[in-house]
Amino acid sequence: MKLLIVAATQAEIAPTLSHFNLKPRNFIETENFDVLITGVGMVATAFALGQKLTSNYHLVLNVGIAGSFDREISLGELVNITQDTFAELGAEDHEKFISLPQLGFGENEFSSSSDIALKLRAVKGITVNKVHGNAQSIEKTEAIYHPQTESMEGAAVFYACNQLGIKTLQVRSISNYVEPRNRESWQIGLAVKNLNEWLIAFLVQL
Repeated sequence: MKLLIVAATQAEIAPTLSHFNLKPRNFIETENFDVLITGVGMVATAFALGQKLTSNYHLVLNVGIAGSFDREISLGELVNITQDTFAELGAEDHEKFISLPQLGFGENEFSSSSDIALKLRAVKGITVNKVHGNAQSIEKTEAIYHPQTESMEGAAVFYACNQLGIKTLQVRSISNYVEPRNRESWQIGLAVKNLNEWLIAFLVQL
């Protein structure tokens, strides 16, 4: 039984791979933990997990960068996403959005299940196919879900682990605020640095 680290891209965890002298590949096996690089988005993530996720893992740790709706969260800050929702899964009824549960077709919200205590801010996230960069769509999304963060993979990881009864955590570092697209304000380098410092320290304790 060991840990599976799940990330969308190698770039997000490159410093960790380097620290442990691991050659970048989409699937890496070590004695204490394995690493799965899924590709960006919930579909790629679901497919990759379908290929590699088994009950041999006692914990799945999803890591990466994310955007924040909440301005009280600092850029570069790490957060523990304890609840994540497939935000776009549903139907439009003119100006109204009908979520999957409202349609009667199942759940769209999933939670982390690990009992590991993390000294990180616990937040509520959404998972999207299209990251927000338009003021009107941001306003609508905030009105529906009141999210604090968004990513393109998190809820897919929670869903897969929920289906197999595997404990899971999602830790992300904030690279930008969710606002009309403004790349000049992004802090991706800082977010990646802070994420990997935390991840290395977490793995060293295993």
